Amino acid sequence: MTCLAFESRIASGPGVAVLHGHIPNLRTALEGAIARGASGIISFGIAGGLAPDLAPGAWVVASGVVSARRRYATDGDWARRLLQALGCAIHADIAGVDEPAIEPVDKRRLRDATSSVAVDMESHIAAAAAEAHGLPFAACRVIIDPAHRALPPAALVNLRPDGTPDIAAVLRSVARQPLQLPALLRVAADARAAQLALRAGRHRLGPGLSFPGFQSAPARSAAVDAPMMERGPAIMLGPAE
Repeated sequence: MTCLAFESRIASGPGVAVLHGHIPNLRTALEGAIARGASGIISFGIAGGLAPDLAPGAWVVASGVVSARRRYATDGDWARRLLQALGCAIHADIAGVDEPAIEPVDKRRLRDATSSVAVDMESHIAAAAAEAHGLPFAACRVIIDPAHRALPPAALVNLRPDGTPDIAAVLRSVARQPLQLPALLRVAADARAAQLALRAGRHRLGPGLSFPGFQSAPARSAAVDAPMMERGPAIMLGPAE
């Protein structure tokens, strides 16, 4: 699942099926991918920072995903392969939430409550779907907004249906609250750092995103609406929280 167009472009490649759509459709999209033969599910993309020492562009490979109700463990073999491929990632828990943590105080509370270093709004949903179907699950995320930084209103404007920013809505938000412009420019710089890290890391992860036992099938495509590659995972993506 992806709400951000750039995440989808980066994630696409041999051996994976990238799930598109908005958060209300996430469970349906995951069920469809599983029905088509997904061998695993990975939550891949950007995340909000909770640990104060994680800067934009830092990688986190989840040891588990903590929701409001419980903690989901990730597949140990898959996590080890991700860590080995990336070479510089933090291995720690990620928090999964239903509403964004916008202010630094919210991030501190979430970190204290979950002992997590990053947060997103999709990983807990993907983890639950993988567990329900007995599939391996992993989460691999890049920090975009650090723990000490609040998100300005313009950064929270809804995306267009295709996952691209609604520039007109962003400009309207800035026109209403012009003092947020410096913060918005910082967000843009953070997003650039995250995109560069995500692209470089995706290259290192290779076909199948380091999925254990992955076997590529050159004659088949990993298009969104095509059958799954043999032994390949579904990638579930979405915006940072």
